[in-house]
Amino acid sequence: MSEGVRSRNAGQAAAVALLTVLAVIGAVALIAGIVALRGGISARPEPTEIEEGIAETLRSFGIPGPAKRLTNPVRPSPEALAAGRAHFADHCAVCHANDGSGKTEMGRALNPRAPDLRGESQELTDGELFYIIENGVRFTGMPAWGDGSEESHRENWNLVAFIRHLPQLSAEEKLEMERLNPKGPDEWREMQENEEFLQGKEPGRPDGGAHRHGESR
Repeated sequence: MSEGVRSRNAGQAAAVALLTVLAVIGAVALIAGIVALRGGISARPEPTEIEEGIAETLRSFGIPGPAKRLTNPVRPSPEALAAGRAHFADHCAVCHANDGSGKTEMGRALNPRAPDLRGESQELTDGELFYIIENGVRFTGMPAWGDGSEESHRENWNLVAFIRHLPQLSAEEKLEMERLNPKGPDEWREMQENEEFLQGKEPGRPDGGAHRHGESR
């Protein structure tokens, strides 16, 4: 076969490959457009399997290969899990719930919904989890929690270790997390009154002291 023929065949093969890629991109864009218009811009409709598939594919392509291959440098020690648990309760539980189920008012209102971190998310690599926490995910409710600092990296690797622990989360750990969840003024007041009651104090007393026998009320 002459050099000219080989060159022409190679050029045709490259053109076919390019057209195939463009066709796939066009099909994905068309499907995404139809899906997006299905419910307008409303976040209420439950995401379809097509939407979920597109989102997972884009997420996979969007995370660099070297990041995917990272392994957690933090050992899942009691100290690391405690740090991750406290950080999760304060930053993540509002959407993902303390147990990682995603069954919160905020998590159920997002589109796509907040995932159950005890399920398919466990199949992600340490590096993928870290990358998502550190950088967030566009067009979802997932913010970027990292700022590139060593402290941020350490906190987010602790979170990765805690996410791995979520399927084994104990009732005691969930109770501790409830105390760490962000609270409004009314919730803080109610929690304080409950604690005072358990300690034998009268909620709302100016001195916060316990009731003494013989003391008039």
